[in-house]
Amino acid sequence: MKSYRDLDVYKMSFKFAVKCHELSLMLPKYELYEEGSQLRRSAKAITANIVEGYGRKKYKAEFVKFLIYAHSSCDETICHLEFIQTTNSAVKNLCEDLVEKYNELGAKINKFITFVEDEWRNDNSGEPSRARRATRNY
Repeated sequence: MKSYRDLDVYKMSFKFAVKCHELSLMLPKYELYEEGSQLRRSAKAITANIVEGYGRKKYKAEFVKFLIYAHSSCDETICHLEFIQTTNSAVKNLCEDLVEKYNELGAKINKFITFVEDEWRNDNSGEPSRARRATRNY
């Protein structure tokens, strides 16, 4: 991995955050600045925490901590989507699709957390062990 941009969890979270941003702009004005704003912030926080964690990859515990924050923000995003889905029938199908995608992303982040905990070397190199390097794509 040369960059956080190589991580599937980054690519997915960025793509989904853009979709959430677009969806939020379809909400009625009274929701745009309340639930819409919360949705945009939580969706973008997933991506930001993956990036910040990767920036601290040299320190395994820090990397894991930020991946856990990303997973928590993923759950928060699902919650906001479910509120919007329940209260705004015009975007119900979009919300259902995004909830499914965020559930997949959450599972992938969880697997990546386990991989980092089990396989990431703690020798300040910030890389997975040689045996596992490049065998997985997160």
